[in-house]
Amino acid sequence: MSNMPPVTKNLLIINILAFVATFVLRLHGVDMEDLFGLHFFLASHFRLYQFITYMFIHGNLAHIFFNMFALWMFGRIIEQVFGVRRYLIFYFVCGIGAGLMQELVQYAEFTARGLGQYPLEMISGALNSWTTVGASGAIYGILLAFGMTFPNERMFIIPIPIPIKAKYFVSAYAVIELLSAVLRSADGVAHMAHLGGMLFALMLILYWRKPQGTFSRWWKRTFQRQTGPKMKARQGGRFADEMDYNARRKAQDEEIDRILDKVKKHGYGSLTEEEKRKLFNAGGR
Repeated sequence: MSNMPPVTKNLLIINILAFVATFVLRLHGVDMEDLFGLHFFLASHFRLYQFITYMFIHGNLAHIFFNMFALWMFGRIIEQVFGVRRYLIFYFVCGIGAGLMQELVQYAEFTARGLGQYPLEMISGALNSWTTVGASGAIYGILLAFGMTFPNERMFIIPIPIPIKAKYFVSAYAVIELLSAVLRSADGVAHMAHLGGMLFALMLILYWRKPQGTFSRWWKRTFQRQTGPKMKARQGGRFADEMDYNARRKAQDEEIDRILDKVKKHGYGSLTEEEKRKLFNAGGR
């Protein structure tokens, strides 16, 4: 793990230590899931800090294994592209966003079942069992980031016998989670939390990629349209503008191809900060 980026490495270590502590402390009568899992916000066991701590608690070995494998496989790459600070923010925004989505889904269930007509003290036992644990929401956010940053990267996914592009792999995961949320809502898996992690990841990535001054340019284009000679001059210059845009776009595409070739030959760690920024900004195209 010596060559692993620091945030991904420390997240792996913290999750594994928390998993071991969960089973050790359970032998001494301490329930880590009850203390640090994310409870429904109307439950008596709910605490605000659980929006953070629930991401480090896992229910069983398979749960933590698949989450940590995905974190190791995709998280270290995204950290190298985003940088340490931005990646850390991204991870927690996705995880907290997933928790908020799960709370919203649980409130919808609370309302649909008519539980609001009962005093909370009467149903506190049932509400305290509505607990969410695991880093899956943050992990699904990382999957989305990988698909947007390297949309055409080919991946071998068992049992699919042919390589599949990352953008199709991530899209398929999102569709599966959505269908599972609708058709298998009682399977004990927080499918909407997974989608919540992807949704917050998408919003954050789009915000980071938003060019400065976009709103101002849109405002001028929409509400300050010129007329007369000035408008004719603008129309006459559109062809030149389009040619200039196409030339810039071609140069950008060639630069991204060069960076991707460098990644394949020498790894992500060989990229400069500027190259990582260009790769990140180009990922959504």
